[in-house]
Amino acid sequence: MGRISRRTVLTGTAVAVAAPAVGTAPVAAADTPAATTDGRHASSGPNPVLRTDLVTSVTPRNNWLVTAVVIQYAQRIDPHGGVIPPSAFQVRATVGGRTTARTVTRIYPSTTAEVDDRSHPGQPGDRLIIELDPNDPVARAAGTTDPLPLDRAYSVRQLTDVLTPEGEPVLKAGPFAVRNDGVSAPVVDDFTAGSFTDSAGFELGFRLYRPEGVLRNRRTRTRYPLVVTLHGGGEVANNNMTHLTSNRIAVTFAKPERQRRNPAFVLSPQIPLPRPMDGPDGTDWTDAKVQAALIELVDTFVSEHSGDVDPARLYVVGLSSGGRGIYSLLAKRPELFAAALPTAGWGDTAAMERITHIPIWADHSIDDPVVPYREGRFGKPGTWTLMNQLETAGARVSRGEWANNLPKEQFEDRSRALLGQARAAGNHVLFTSYTAGTTPVSPHFAWAQTYENDVVIDWLFEQSR
Repeated sequence: MGRISRRTVLTGTAVAVAAPAVGTAPVAAADTPAATTDGRHASSGPNPVLRTDLVTSVTPRNNWLVTAVVIQYAQRIDPHGGVIPPSAFQVRATVGGRTTARTVTRIYPSTTAEVDDRSHPGQPGDRLIIELDPNDPVARAAGTTDPLPLDRAYSVRQLTDVLTPEGEPVLKAGPFAVRNDGVSAPVVDDFTAGSFTDSAGFELGFRLYRPEGVLRNRRTRTRYPLVVTLHGGGEVANNNMTHLTSNRIAVTFAKPERQRRNPAFVLSPQIPLPRPMDGPDGTDWTDAKVQAALIELVDTFVSEHSGDVDPARLYVVGLSSGGRGIYSLLAKRPELFAAALPTAGWGDTAAMERITHIPIWADHSIDDPVVPYREGRFGKPGTWTLMNQLETAGARVSRGEWANNLPKEQFEDRSRALLGQARAAGNHVLFTSYTAGTTPVSPHFAWAQTYENDVVIDWLFEQSR
């Protein structure tokens, strides 16, 4: 596979409206271009728009959302300390044949095409960031499985002039709207797409993130961990995308702040349609064809990247049927992975005696209706029963229970306390249960805080065979 290309979000195709810079006179009517039939237009004004793009984010609980619009202007925008009111711009989305207004929450200039999370965001620059409310009904960037067709789906119109606190013009309102040229997906865009066909002819699509150190210096002798992510049953598809965008699992290991803390390869395979499902519990990652291809993919990847991958620091993480896949995979190859994070999974009690030596941090909502906490699915028990069986087989399990809707700081404090208990007792298996009625959106979605939990992820990267 070739080297990952880091996508440049805004590359400067000339389109759209005129917007005067600070201190310039309004554009005369005779100089104003006519709009094109789709709402886009060219302009020779003093500060024309060069490009408009949507910015999407993979969020912990709401999956893949359009969270901002970025407009690139030809010249720098400087409101001289003034605040641009959300009412200055109107944003409308046309999705599924219906046009609906999006709620604008913040607007600020910037030098980059990135959302600024600071309380006082932005700085003078040639981009204008228009943040949108992620709770809008039409905020989603994907349907049930596949991404939505979002190119030119959004229109943006400036309704009122933007002025400095002294009343000088910064951007002048006009009658024309611009439409987005493209869609950027920060972090997701940093994964390259590939596929692997195993020795039996079965093909798995996958996405791969390579750490920056590998990209910058091919002569380095640094070896990095490898994180293998196993998606849930809802992400079985042929698009090589949904397993990155439907749940914040692979993305959380590739985001810049995590890579600065724990640089690693992230390998995210996707099970293709139709579902193989050999038998009532041959679900997804336990299907014989899928599992054989997955094991061969991991072995081949480690072999092909022997100079860059640390074979003693291979980790497997997964949710729902991905959790089921973890328990099965660990039992099949108990020498392969240094640690695992299975969430809301189920499995075979007989397999537990083969994995007592493997560091595991499991979690599950007590009131999960999809994969019941005790009973599991298809006659295979859930996490609570599997942890009991691990103890029977000889592993000591440190257990904790708390609400799954605690603020991040409190949530991590509870995790830190549980980890302290485990270390004091010499235990390498931990089990977090989430109190009934506390898992947002759905009791099945126990994983929303798992991959945002720095205590858990730091623990994972500390493990080595």
